[in-house]
Amino acid sequence: MSIAPVSQFFILSPRGDTIISKDYRGDAVAGTTDTFFRKVKFWESGDPPPCFTIDGVNYIYVRKNGLLFAVSTQWNVSPSMFLELLNRLAKVFKDYCGVLSEEAIRKNFILVYELLDETLDYGYPQGTSTETLRNHVRNEPILVDSVKSMRLPSALKTKTAPSSSIQKPVSGSGQKNGSQRNEIFVDILERLSVLFSQSGQVVNSSIDGCIQMKSYLSGNPELRLALNEDLVVGKANAGSSFGSVVLDDCNFHECAKLDEFESMRQLSFTPPDGEFVLLNYRMNAEFRCPFRLFPSIGDIDPYRMEVVVIVRADMPETAAGTNVVVRLPMPRNAVSVSSEVESRVPGQTAEYSANEHRVVWTIKKFQGSSELTLRAKVTLPNVVNAANRKEVGPVSMQFEIPMYNVSNLQVRYLKIAEFAKSYNPFRWVRYVTQSSSYVCRV
Repeated sequence: MSIAPVSQFFILSPRGDTIISKDYRGDAVAGTTDTFFRKVKFWESGDPPPCFTIDGVNYIYVRKNGLLFAVSTQWNVSPSMFLELLNRLAKVFKDYCGVLSEEAIRKNFILVYELLDETLDYGYPQGTSTETLRNHVRNEPILVDSVKSMRLPSALKTKTAPSSSIQKPVSGSGQKNGSQRNEIFVDILERLSVLFSQSGQVVNSSIDGCIQMKSYLSGNPELRLALNEDLVVGKANAGSSFGSVVLDDCNFHECAKLDEFESMRQLSFTPPDGEFVLLNYRMNAEFRCPFRLFPSIGDIDPYRMEVVVIVRADMPETAAGTNVVVRLPMPRNAVSVSSEVESRVPGQTAEYSANEHRVVWTIKKFQGSSELTLRAKVTLPNVVNAANRKEVGPVSMQFEIPMYNVSNLQVRYLKIAEFAKSYNPFRWVRYVTQSSSYVCRV
């Protein structure tokens, strides 16, 4: 089966400005980027899909850090293949520029065009391996301040700021005056999908996690990473192992050697250049949800009702949720909505958006083992009925919890397999839990 080619590749800013544009085959229609951005910006209903067609031209795109990475083609292509291509290109740009932002792409546009020449030939995808490309790329990156360059909307910002060292480009690798700081970064990232009933009981839940790494080690040594000794892969193998960490399934990066994984839960690998995911895993077993939601609806008078949402943090006091956003849809025919939060806890705001017909409750820091309440009073043009109540909800929640993970998957140690005793690199391990789909019925 032959692979259909890309006609044009482009990167757009959140405002629709063209940062990078490359026409591979000379068949791109004039004004392609403007047509694409208008369609994405003013999609008829809801969020636009990752693939769509306008006037016989197919558009496929992904959104990374507020930037739009897109390809256009007049051929009937495989959407999944080109979505994977876009994700890999974004990863390559991040590896070589150090940080994926508008400023970094603009300052390193020569490097980005060189990478595009190496990864796509006349629109046909070639190699996208950071390690392989290193032999062909000659331009050096221009470093940018990662914090200042990430001018994202508030909904995209994260409170878990990585070390500036992890945002060094692979070609530079932090070399100064001939010396190099040997360090390796390990992130255990978990994304939670939870559905609660109206009473606050868990209907279904799952964890999608990964161990992500980035290495700046000289000499490319072999590493050994050990996980929980009581780790079980597959529910069929769990048996009566109470208290152990049970993964439904997992997959490994191609560099991982699994000789000692079954017996010692230890992975041996030689890290490739750039950022890579060593392990992907999934869990569907019951776990302790970090937040629980308890919504309720009551009538104030025939034309007004009150919606109360109680959020309880079921995690240790030492942990705290950041960038917490709770969204509460309201009836579309509501005349007015007033919201109220507890004044004893600072850093809270609750606003009603008439265009989106929902209350948005933001909390800067949600401490563990605490409880917060939102009260929203809704005025309707008619007598409150069952149809109005059905329009309330579901409640959705977005959050991030640094240095906390729900699955209890732990990195016991990370060490060099065989090296001189004087070779002692810096090891940085970080745990982050985020919401993927956190919803409660009303």
